[in-house]
Amino acid sequence: MSVRRLAEDNVQPAAFAFNRENSAWAKLAIKKYPKGREQSAVIPLLMRAQEQDGWVTRAAIEHVATMLDMPMIRVLEVATFYTQFQLKPVGTRAHIQVCGTTPCMLRGAEDLKKVCQHKIHHDPFHTNEAGTLSWEEVECLGACVNAPMVMVFKDTYEDLTPERLEEIIDAFEAGNGASVPVGPQIDRHFSAPQGELTSLNEGNGAAKPKRAAKTGASAIASVPPSNAAKPVTHDEATNAAIKSPSTVKATKAAEDATSKPAPKAPAAARAIKNPPIAEGSLSEKPAVQSVKAPAEAVSLEDKNRPAAIERPAVTDDLKLIAGVGPKIEIILHELGIYTYAQVATWKKAEREWVDSYLNFKGRIERDDWVKQAKALAKGGEAEYIKVFGKKPR
Repeated sequence: MSVRRLAEDNVQPAAFAFNRENSAWAKLAIKKYPKGREQSAVIPLLMRAQEQDGWVTRAAIEHVATMLDMPMIRVLEVATFYTQFQLKPVGTRAHIQVCGTTPCMLRGAEDLKKVCQHKIHHDPFHTNEAGTLSWEEVECLGACVNAPMVMVFKDTYEDLTPERLEEIIDAFEAGNGASVPVGPQIDRHFSAPQGELTSLNEGNGAAKPKRAAKTGASAIASVPPSNAAKPVTHDEATNAAIKSPSTVKATKAAEDATSKPAPKAPAAARAIKNPPIAEGSLSEKPAVQSVKAPAEAVSLEDKNRPAAIERPAVTDDLKLIAGVGPKIEIILHELGIYTYAQVATWKKAEREWVDSYLNFKGRIERDDWVKQAKALAKGGEAEYIKVFGKKPR
């Protein structure tokens, strides 16, 4: 890895301080760590400082060191080690990180770099004349299946062509970066195959219907009786011959058993048909214990189930709540849950019921669906960003 140094003194600001909102956030972040381990918050605080000013300044490093009662050199070591921290001023509207690792390189990353050189600056870490755009090449960004891709701040843009990257850069330059959809830039949902299903649709590839489960007498007839004779193995035949009371015949039998393959078991031993089942015997003494389907773990009639409503003309996009994907949203709709306001009013018992119904094992509490829903219900994405410091999803 190349040596990373702080920016020159002539671009360094004289001082740094978190604004009111970030200062409150930083104090809460420090409290998350055990007593005596508060310095573990160094990375979150440096990242917050970068988000506030656009890059990590020397003054910000000193400020974080003071907040954490930490030697400045230790904070400097962290800032210069991790490439996620920008040590020089970057574009105020967009800093584009182009993935140059093998999958992206094979899929056209070199062409994306040429676009950045043409539209921003020939060299990385240099802004355009207006100071609004900059770029760099980075290592893997973790979406190889959607190569090639770039990252702008915290958002990724995948399945790119040079033409599409030019459009994205123009949008950020015009101050309309928020209007660009994140993720794949083609007809693809996340990392799913592009387009419609192309296999197992018809003909020999179509899924075959499952066989009906056997029941009643037919199920019992398919189970061999407990007294059915087992095939005689070679070792068993040898042992039986050696243990015979007649020594001469035993010796002969042992020699035959060890020199020749074991004799086949009689036909009657190989396959004994089930004896006929007398009428009424199924109810009196069943030969096979019947298996009952397990009872439903969560009842839809439970009093703790959240109240359902009729589907409104306009439904909220529940997928903006972290932890809710397309399938979970469909299930919530089936339960009569269509709006943020509904989720925002869930009590503990209702949250536990939904968590059990979805088999989420506490994820609703960990992701704090209620707090997310309250923010989205109050002011949409703008309020969500204000509360959580990032875009939903």
